Amino acid sequence: MPPRVKFQKEDIVSAAVNIVRKKGIEAITAREVAAELGVSTRPIFTWFETIEQLKCEVYKQAQDHYRRYIREGLKVKIPFLGVGQQYIRFAKEEPELYKLLFLARSSDSSGGAMKALELSQDLVRESIMNIYNMNAYTADCYFRNLWLVAFSIATLIVTDDCPYTDKEISSIFTEMSLAVCKAYKEIPGLAKGNYDRDAIFTELVSK
Repeated sequence: MPPRVKFQKEDIVSAAVNIVRKKGIEAITAREVAAELGVSTRPIFTWFETIEQLKCEVYKQAQDHYRRYIREGLKVKIPFLGVGQQYIRFAKEEPELYKLLFLARSSDSSGGAMKALELSQDLVRESIMNIYNMNAYTADCYFRNLWLVAFSIATLIVTDDCPYTDKEISSIFTEMSLAVCKAYKEIPGLAKGNYDRDAIFTELVSK
């Protein structure tokens, strides 16, 4: 009778996720995971043929963890604002998982920063349409612009180069939200690019 496997697949994946949290995805090796579990490398290859297979499972776990943050954001009174706040929180609390999901190119078609944008956009579109009285297309453009701001700030955070306090970050979001909303409301055709750019700029700089 073969020896009983002490560690299950989930234990190994959890150990690998912990390594990523501390050292990044490139730190995952059979030896590192075995050390995290306090065993030899044999149990790892009982469940995984290659370390790349283990890394794929770690990626899925990171995605699930991110989704839990987003679900919390969707519970607040203004869901799209909650999603943005949770996105920044995820970057602060899980910088290495953030890098794995959003700053490293993934071969998984369900991953990457733009896929996260699309997912979040679908979740909050109706909220933006109702709160700001926008059609679906304009709401998507509005969210895209605010998302790019969030992505920029989150990247500064995970690269340990963000000079802004939480209060300043909140002010930046408010300013950008107000500016974009006002522009879409007051410049017909802006969201789709159907406007006289030169005329608008001439009018603005003359004030």
